[in-house]
Amino acid sequence: MKAYVVFCHPTHESLIGAALQRTLAGLAAGGHDVRCTDLYADGFDPAFSRNDHANQRVDHRRDPTLRPAIAAYVENLQWCDMLVLVYPTWWSGQPAMLKGFIDRLFVNGVAWSLPDGASRIRPLLRNITRIVAVTSHGSSKFINAVEGEGGKRIITRALRVTCNVRCRTRWVAIYNVDRSTPADRTVFLERVEQRMRCS
Repeated sequence: MKAYVVFCHPTHESLIGAALQRTLAGLAAGGHDVRCTDLYADGFDPAFSRNDHANQRVDHRRDPTLRPAIAAYVENLQWCDMLVLVYPTWWSGQPAMLKGFIDRLFVNGVAWSLPDGASRIRPLLRNITRIVAVTSHGSSKFINAVEGEGGKRIITRALRVTCNVRCRTRWVAIYNVDRSTPADRTVFLERVEQRMRCS
């Protein structure tokens, strides 16, 4: 498969940085073609600007040069079969940088369209048949369930509807990371690599 990996963490010297390395190793072992974006290293601007809002009806499939700041990201989304998001869960959701990536990229003309008179959006990222999230949670799975797992719902419900109708999602997470042991983290990283190899 063609895998587009989006990494969102301020540092590679972290558990999520290690998860990125295991993600890339697993994808390579599985024979996948990989492109990787590091949002912090890119200096990605997460703000959905007034100009972005004004131009969101433009069909970027035809002319991505109309938004040069995101053209390369658009091209990667339209290229891949599998989207892999590697990030820590903060305050029950994606970090602001990744949420901004979603706000700016998953827009009308890139991820979906709403034809005149239609009552439902039409997916435009039909090339994507798999979305994988690799993440960490500070609290337990029970606490996350009670809170509603908003970040998980964004990926498994909202993003998924902009993709292929047969798109599958996979959630690879470590819960209670604040109380985890080195052995727990090792098991998580091994699981990440194994899941990516088999994706």
